[in-house]
Order: sequence, then structure tokens, then C-alpha cells
Amino acid sequence: MVTVLVFVALRILPVDPAQMSLPPSATIAQVEAKREAMGLNQPIWEQYAIWAKGALAGDLGKSSQYRMSTVGLVLERLPATIELVVSALVFAVCVGMAGGLLIFAARGTVLESAGLVVTSAVMALPDFLLALLFILLFGVLIPIFPVNGRLDPGMQVPSQTGFLLIDAVLTGNFRIMLSAIEHIALPVMALGLAFSPTIVRVLHASLINTYQQSYILQARLRGLSGREILFGQALKNAILPVVILVGTQFGGLFGGTLLVEMIFSFPGLGNLMVKAMQTADLSVIMAIALIYCATTLIFNSIADAMAYLLNPRLRAG
Repeated sequence: MVTVLVFVALRILPVDPAQMSLPPSATIAQVEAKREAMGLNQPIWEQYAIWAKGALAGDLGKSSQYRMSTVGLVLERLPATIELVVSALVFAVCVGMAGGLLIFAARGTVLESAGLVVTSAVMALPDFLLALLFILLFGVLIPIFPVNGRLDPGMQVPSQTGFLLIDAVLTGNFRIMLSAIEHIALPVMALGLAFSPTIVRVLHASLINTYQQSYILQARLRGLSGREILFGQALKNAILPVVILVGTQFGGLFGGTLLVEMIFSFPGLGNLMVKAMQTADLSVIMAIALIYCATTLIFNSIADAMAYLLNPRLRAG
């Protein structure tokens, strides 16, 4: 359904991909020949059938802008986005879990209210605005982090896995590892801090609800300490909504890289998607939209499976 909707939407846009893939000096005859070569002169349902047949065979067409296979182009950029999203997710979970536990520990005090107000304020800031603020703060006013690319100029890492951080570690070169970490730090912080307040609030609310259950009272009557109750009894039950949240929001985090990658000139799928939209590179737009959709569906399914495994009540029906 997503491929049909995206395909139709792209075909009714007031742009001519054939003309945009040719130099400005191209003649009308050359444009018409290009349209015929791209199949744009056929009915839209035939165009979709041709695309779908190729997609099922692993052929997503050829990029009109980069003059190369769309699959090869996407696979070249995909590791950078995966690396960014996974790093941001780890950062968000660490910050969110720590924040949720700290605010819960301060329950009933002014610090709890202040913490919830701060998380609400940060939650209101979109990731691209956080990215711009981080560039201003840590790239201009206090220039401690680079604000574009993935490595310092002149540095190269032999590609073994496609993931720069892993390849940098495999080289054993500390300067390259440090450069890779410095370049990814601000994008990770921008994406991670945009997501972490939600984790804070969900964990805090879940812990409040968990502490109202009878087994917590029984644990107190048995003389267990507050730390034993929190980490031995409450947290393993309260964390279930957080697990579901992380799984269901991973796809959104994946798609949220679009503007952040553009701001930091990070060579991933989001950056590629923006440039493909600027040049009406239809095959690339279709491929990335398909990846975003598949990622969301896959991780939603994983979240459902983990909820089933972690919650005995779901297994019991």
C-alpha cells in the first residue's frame, strides 16, 4: 500500500524527472527520448507494474541523478544511517532510564515537578532545532565538536563492515576512532535528546503505577530495602512499556534522521532522500520510502514479540 501511494504521489507531482536528469541545454527531442527510456510515457499502472516486478527481483531501478544502481546507492548510504540511529537509540535509552529513575526517586518533592517540567520542555523541541542549537553551542561558541561529515579531512578508513565506528575500531588507530566519535556525537545527541524525554515520562509513570501494586507492599512487609524493591521487583515490570515504546518508535527515529543528516552533512539515507527530492530522483525516493516503511513494520513486530515474551499475562491469554 505504501509503495502504491508513494508511486502515485510522485507521478502526479508537477515535475519532470526526465528533464531534471538532463542538462539545462537538452533539447525537447532529448527530453522526450529520456521520458520514453524511463517509461514515463506509459500509463501509471503499467509504470508501477514494471517497478514492482523489478523490485521483487531486487532491482529498484537506476538513479537518474547519480547514474548508478539505486540498490547500490542505498546500500552505500544505509550503514551510516543505521550507525547513527542505533547510537542515538542507545544514548536515548541511557539518558531516559537515568532520568526516569532520578525523577522517580525524587517523587513527592519539588525536584520531581521540576524534572517533569524540564522533560516537557525538551520534548517540545524537535530534533532539527536541537541540532541547530548544538551546532551553535558546541560548534561555534564552544567549538569542541565538528559539525559536518563523518571524519576529519584527509582521513580514510578501509571499509570492512561498512560501519565507520566498527571499521575505525578494527584499524586500531586511536586518532581515527576519536575523529569518528567526535563527528557522530552531535547528531546522536540531537536525535537521542529528542526521544529520551518520552522514555523518562513513560518510565516514571510506569514506576508510579507499579509501586501501587500489592506485591510491592508485600516486599516492604518482608523487610526488603528500597533498592532491592526497585531493582529486584519493580523495575523489571515497569520497564515493559519502555521496551514497547523503544520498539515502536525506532522506525520514527529512523525517519527522523532526514533533517538531522542534512544539517550535519551526514552521508546517510536521510541526506540522500533530501537530495533525491530536490532532483526528483524517483527511484531513489521510492527505495528509501520502502526502507522506512519496512523498518517501522519490522520493529513494531519485534516490540510486540518482546512484550509477549516479557509479560506472562499475555502468554497466559
